[in-house]
Amino acid sequence: MNLAISLKDTFLKDHPDVAARTLEAMPDSELGNALTGLSSEALVGVLESLTAGRAAVAFNLLDDPQRLGVLHHASPRLTLQALGSLDSDKREQLLAALPDAIREDLERLATFEPGSAGWMMDPPMDTFRRDMTVAQAIERIRQSSLQRARSFYVVNDDNVLVGKVDMQALALASPSQPLSDIVGEIVGALPATAGREEIVAELDRHRVDSIPVVDVAGRLLGVVRYQRLFESIESVASADLQKMVGVSADERALSPAGFAIKKRLPWLHINLLTAFMAAAVVGLFENLIAQFTALAVLLPVVAGQSGNAGSQALAVTIRGLALREIGTREWRRVLSKETRVGLVDGIALALTCGLGVFLWSQSFGLAIVIGVAMILSMISAGVSGALVPMILTRLGQDPATASSIILTTVTDVAGFFSFLGTATLLSFML
Repeated sequence: MNLAISLKDTFLKDHPDVAARTLEAMPDSELGNALTGLSSEALVGVLESLTAGRAAVAFNLLDDPQRLGVLHHASPRLTLQALGSLDSDKREQLLAALPDAIREDLERLATFEPGSAGWMMDPPMDTFRRDMTVAQAIERIRQSSLQRARSFYVVNDDNVLVGKVDMQALALASPSQPLSDIVGEIVGALPATAGREEIVAELDRHRVDSIPVVDVAGRLLGVVRYQRLFESIESVASADLQKMVGVSADERALSPAGFAIKKRLPWLHINLLTAFMAAAVVGLFENLIAQFTALAVLLPVVAGQSGNAGSQALAVTIRGLALREIGTREWRRVLSKETRVGLVDGIALALTCGLGVFLWSQSFGLAIVIGVAMILSMISAGVSGALVPMILTRLGQDPATASSIILTTVTDVAGFFSFLGTATLLSFML
């Protein structure tokens, strides 16, 4: 190590913050030369002090021995930034050159659960210090890939996230103004371990174009941007749709047939059991149906309408639970609302359906029976659609898991019983 490099190495070790400010202002073409020959100890200190975007650029400009030295001593945050800045082949090559214990630890640090914020985040395209001027920020944006973004994040001297600046606010500000004058409050920052549902909930709560991901000290790790947020919402919706009908959220259109059978068949057996329960209710009124065959024709009408109404209440309740609009403590309010909705819908459908049945059968008694049954079954559908996900949540289960199978059983049994029970009571009118 020659004298010039030795002096630089000592300066970086003793004054990493000052060195970081100097390196941040350098163009990439000069940054690589400034880092040549420096020891890993000096590099770790200065890379920790650099903003996330510049640290990633600097790490890419190092040679392999320097990179390996940095990874030996890097903090979890720097490890994520460093490994995330490399393509997959180069990352695997570097990790393979490390001792087994260090490699396994780094792989654990850099691996997140699928669907988590850490898994979905992109490395920060660039970050900015709050004491930078507007003119300096604009110049850095011109040299970066941030030009198509609608906002960027601001950190303090310790790289802790302190705010967010909209591009419109930047364009309207005076060139000499510091970013601290126009920085906005951070909303929705999440840890890297946050799950997909939590990310979706933050998006719905704050209506933002991106969500910053931070470590335990509040330092910026990455950003989950709108496109990934949109994909996350779509994934949650499709997964819930599959789980509601007893299909695994892991199954895809081209999944192996054996995998699909393994995941679906248990729920189909459960559905078969519930179908027998509904059939048993019909069997209780076998003699009545044999006497008045028109009842058998109208059974699917009642069951179909109550099933649809229950699915509507179920979907609204599950969405409310997933987005944290409601909790299980609000079950009385949700139940009251769905009961009123079921009553009004039931009365409206009773009038329509009763008229249709009267015109078809010329039986006033049959029209009364189906009208009463429609009101009762719609109320029970709304109640069950609200209570099924609430009960599952209270029991610590995922409310989207096969809720529709449970709901179908309840609405079928309630619909059949209300229709055939009413018919039994009013059989003298048939």
